[in-house]
Amino acid sequence: MSGMVSHGKTNDISEYFKRGIARHQLNAYLNVYNSYSGQFMGSMGDISCHGFMLISPHPVMLVEEYELQLHLPQLDGDGETIVPFRAISRWCRPDLTPGHFDVDFSVSANQPIFAGLSIALKRYFTFVHQVDV
Repeated sequence: MSGMVSHGKTNDISEYFKRGIARHQLNAYLNVYNSYSGQFMGSMGDISCHGFMLISPHPVMLVEEYELQLHLPQLDGDGETIVPFRAISRWCRPDLTPGHFDVDFSVSANQPIFAGLSIALKRYFTFVHQVDV
C-alpha cells in the first residue's frame, strides 16, 4: 500500500487495519414485516431520518404505500419491540446477491421513530477514538 510507513517488525497489513470494535451486521437486527400478513419483507441495509433501503427476497410495486412493522430487539436482549409505520416504495433494483432486491422507501407515518433510530445507529456504528470521547 503506497504511503504506508512500517516502524515495527511485522509487515502484516491486517494488523494495521484491525477494528477497535467488533463488526455488527445491521441486517441481522432490523427486520421488516408486512403489518397485514406478517410476511417477512426484508432487512434494512441503510437508514436515514426520512427513509431506508430494504434488502428483500421479493421485488415490490413502485410508488405504493405499505403498512409495515419494524422488529427491534429489546435492550435486555429478551424479546423484541414491534414498531408499526407506513412507507412508500420509490425504486427497486436487483441486489448483488442473486435472488434479492434493493428497495428504497420513504417513511410516510411514524417518522420520529426513524429519526431517533437513525441518530442512535449512527452513534453506535461510528468509530470514535478514546481521546475524542
